[in-house]
Amino acid sequence: MSTPLRHKLRQIAAEEMAQDAAHDLAHLDRVWLTCVDIAQTLPVDTVPLMAAAYLHDLVNLPKDAPNRAQASALSARAAQPHLRALGLSSAQIAQACHAITAHSFSAGIEPESDTARILRDADRLDALGAIGIARSFAVSGQLGRSFYDPQDPFATTRDPDDTLFALDHWPIKLLRLPDGMLTDRGRAIAQERVLRMRDFLAHFASEIGAPPPTHWS
Repeated sequence: MSTPLRHKLRQIAAEEMAQDAAHDLAHLDRVWLTCVDIAQTLPVDTVPLMAAAYLHDLVNLPKDAPNRAQASALSARAAQPHLRALGLSSAQIAQACHAITAHSFSAGIEPESDTARILRDADRLDALGAIGIARSFAVSGQLGRSFYDPQDPFATTRDPDDTLFALDHWPIKLLRLPDGMLTDRGRAIAQERVLRMRDFLAHFASEIGAPPPTHWS
């Protein structure tokens, strides 16, 4: 979907968002396309939804930043003057900013509208499936973390620690994301994408000579 509003929102993000391999314009495009998919099942105003999809990472703090939990609120605050300049109504701005604030996993804010629920599901879905696998290793590489623990790749005899190993982030967070989906469509997509991740894990285990992680639910 190509519209003048989408072009303007994309331009704002390109100029102001600190981009990395996992949080770039391509990520925003994917989130928006997933929002469109989910929104077909729910009656929402697509204008604030599009605004939230493209500006939800306007303030993109590193995953290990001490104030990481504040990133979504800072993004919402930074988005407000842009949304006013783009001519959104006060109600649309409020919808978009709430969705941006509530999308974050680390912020722990409960979405209170379908717009917010759609954005949260769409953003989390981008952490799953084939693209989720790529993003998880990209982020871990940026943070200097190893792919896995050679002594215990799938944390069979130790507690997972995703500050050290990329794969440990899977049981801690990624494989649990489907349970937290807030829309029926989001849940269905999540379950499909997790199957791809489990298939990857089986191949990964085979290539490093380890048994697959059957204990990762």
